[in-house]
Amino acid sequence: MNEMQPAALVSESRDNQILTLTLGAMPAHPLSLAMIEDIIAALDRCANDPAIRVVVLHGPGHVFCAGHDLKEIARHRADSDDGLAYLQELFEKCAAMMQALVNLPQPVIAMVEGIATAGGLQLVASCDLAFASPQATFCLPGVQNGGFCTTPSVAVGRVIGRNALMEMALSGEYFDADWARAAGLINRVIPADELQEATYTFARKLTRGHPAALAAGKRMFYQQIEMPLAAAYEQSTDVMIGYFMDPFRIAHEKEKWARS
Repeated sequence: MNEMQPAALVSESRDNQILTLTLGAMPAHPLSLAMIEDIIAALDRCANDPAIRVVVLHGPGHVFCAGHDLKEIARHRADSDDGLAYLQELFEKCAAMMQALVNLPQPVIAMVEGIATAGGLQLVASCDLAFASPQATFCLPGVQNGGFCTTPSVAVGRVIGRNALMEMALSGEYFDADWARAAGLINRVIPADELQEATYTFARKLTRGHPAALAAGKRMFYQQIEMPLAAAYEQSTDVMIGYFMDPFRIAHEKEKWARS
């Protein structure tokens, strides 16, 4: 009799040029150290695969991702250092995972059906785009546990305004999809029965772009957003000129002009 194999912490599926990363460990998809390592490994493979044009990140069910695995953290309280070494490794690798999403050459879309809280919300905010159902809710609950969602605030604070971030972080309350859309946390609110189709329809549109141009544009966007204005224009101008001088672009425009 064959033993049942444990479900994958992160499963990968391909549909032509679109890669879907689906979080496992149902129903809450907690960010255990092992899951974080699996996500990093999947992103590393994706970054080196030119056949992949777009990535969709999905936490299926009523919870997109509940953040760090609090049970795993509690188990490490029995360590001789009360879990300090484990926590250092956990949060260092978590930060590396979030940065890997930002640094990935391909656009990443979060498809959010349900709750995204703490590190799960950080995961959504670290993606380039986020589409959500009306049932999705968003929360930075650290204050409810006597702490503060400091690391999630890094990512969330880069996509929404300061006041909106502080409202989330100081209250620890849940915010609905309409609030998240108005705050700039997500791009679209889509009926639950249409969310998957709409997400992949948009993803297929992105596959039509020139991958080198999209990768350079994404990289420059995240670099310039932290720069002084003059430096941002200087560096983005160089990237823009490089785009216009790309052999693919030159050949395309010459062919177009020859037909006109």
